[in-house]
Amino acid sequence: MQTGRIKMYDSLKGFGFILTDDDEDLYFSRQDIHPKSKNTPLREGLKVSFDLKREIKGDRAINIRILE
Repeated sequence: MQTGRIKMYDSLKGFGFILTDDDEDLYFSRQDIHPKSKNTPLREGLKVSFDLKREIKGDRAINIRILE
């Protein structure tokens, strides 16, 4: 499991980006958020943990959990 911070999240469109601790941007969508963390509003700078999923279009953050 890796960690990072929410770089940007658009709640109307349901997607955003996480800036990893290694300074890499990872895409995620609303369905990638862990069910226990779905009730917490995502905001810029929020510390999160996540799993990495390799896809043809690039890496993606999944199973996102809020740490703060």
